[in-house]
Amino acid sequence: MDLSVVIPIYNEQENIQLLYTRVKGVLDKMLVSYELVFVNDGSKDSSLSLIEGLAAKDLNVKYIDFSRNFGHQIAVTAGLDHAIGDRVVIIDADLQDPPELIPEMYLRMDDNFQVVYARRRSRKGESFLKKVTAKMFYRTLSSITAIDIPLDTGDFRIIDRKVVDVLKNMPEQQKFLRGQISWIGFNQTYIEYDREERHGGQTGYTYKKMFRFALDGITSFSNLPLKVASLMGFIVSGIAFVIMLYALYIRFFHNDYVQGWTSMILSVMFIGGIQLICVGIIGEYISRISTNIRQRPLYITNKTNITSQD
Repeated sequence: MDLSVVIPIYNEQENIQLLYTRVKGVLDKMLVSYELVFVNDGSKDSSLSLIEGLAAKDLNVKYIDFSRNFGHQIAVTAGLDHAIGDRVVIIDADLQDPPELIPEMYLRMDDNFQVVYARRRSRKGESFLKKVTAKMFYRTLSSITAIDIPLDTGDFRIIDRKVVDVLKNMPEQQKFLRGQISWIGFNQTYIEYDREERHGGQTGYTYKKMFRFALDGITSFSNLPLKVASLMGFIVSGIAFVIMLYALYIRFFHNDYVQGWTSMILSVMFIGGIQLICVGIIGEYISRISTNIRQRPLYITNKTNITSQD
């Protein structure tokens, strides 16, 4: 198999048929052997039945149906686990990332690259807040990690079988695939494009999910929050020590001090707030350690048409 295309699906009934038509049209012109691996991530609409209909007519269509919603990154991971192509494309189903770029990305790999990712020049149809928060996140992550994670990129990319095999041996539960692929190394390059508006339906990435995704990325590839927590502890201790010296000086040399609880309450609240922040940061890391130690399966398959021979 020359090429696998992994497509995570969550409530994409309005996009599946057009996506299939465009991807198939592109791949047929490339004259390569290929498969389309749809991963249904617990969709509540008719996405699964549409995919099953495509699979019944086209032997190149494979699908995995999850028992529930496990998340976008886990869905992509499942697709990579079952993809058998020498090269694998990751693309979302909302048609914001154009399948017509796949041939250019595929040919670019012939120049001794193991990863070719698509970098966005512009992002149409997205709110100002989403654009700003995304820009801030990627630049913050880039500045606090030792890994060079490309700016303004999503999961739309093509990767070599070497990279897929390494990813399959990375067992962490909180997946941040674009960071993991950067961590793996090999020769990587990019092509630029203008991202279109979502063709239909609603995005599955709410602000809550985006915040969790950002937290996974930061805690997976940086220990800076722990260092900040330690630094804050030293700063607060230093401030408290200076206040203590000042209080002693006023009390014994000037015999002038303000009675009451205001200063004490403010100090307790300030120090307590810093402690809670630090405990929360440490707790996030401990939570991830606990999740990985339990070694639960990343996902549970309800049904699939992929056999061991595939």
